[in-house]
Amino acid sequence: MATNFFFNNFNASQEQLLLENLIIESIKIYGQDMQYIPRVLNKYDDVYGADDQSSYERAYPIEMYIKSIDGFSGDSDFLSKFGIEVRNEVVFSMAQRIFTEEVGSSTNQTRPNEGDLIYFPLNGKVFQIKYVNKFEMFYQLGALQTWEVTCELFEYSGEKMSTGIPEIDELELKFSTNVFDFAIKDELDRILTDELANVLINENKALNDLIVLDDSDEIQEESDAFIDFSANDPFSEGNI
Repeated sequence: MATNFFFNNFNASQEQLLLENLIIESIKIYGQDMQYIPRVLNKYDDVYGADDQSSYERAYPIEMYIKSIDGFSGDSDFLSKFGIEVRNEVVFSMAQRIFTEEVGSSTNQTRPNEGDLIYFPLNGKVFQIKYVNKFEMFYQLGALQTWEVTCELFEYSGEKMSTGIPEIDELELKFSTNVFDFAIKDELDRILTDELANVLINENKALNDLIVLDDSDEIQEESDAFIDFSANDPFSEGNI
């Protein structure tokens, strides 16, 4: 036995286009307007497979559907050896045609890439793409219509942010520890140094003033107020 040759569901281009149009319209109705920020690799290391000088230079508006309707997934908040970490995950779905028109036409990307960012205006957070599911739907009518991306809350690590959107670019101003970001420059944009070649820092933007204490520091301060682990009372039993 064989399938009915009068109904070829995998070569019907008009039906594929109809389904794609319905999906795009559904995302426009039930989705959210977000900003897609491609990652620019400036000094990629083929050995380690990483780029410690990557940057995010442009943002492209695109609508996406939030598939994590029950809230954030992932490990959420947990205490590790590095302190309290926030690892919220969220899954977005975007139409392939819309991505090609809004992002791919300017960046030559054929699909969303791991490492790119998505700004979620609903909660004002930036998420980084960790995994792209290229086969969200199993070739409905013989074609793929959407990309499904799994994102995790972005952890800033020295990237250059110049997207033109203040909510995104302020990450660099808030968390950067690069001394050259706070250096004093002349009218030719040259960094000024002293006689020992030390970079001159603007005192109004001193690095010490920009260090943000995480939750682990607050917990430590609270514990120091009522627990004594000093040399006189190492077990904090009140026997001094």
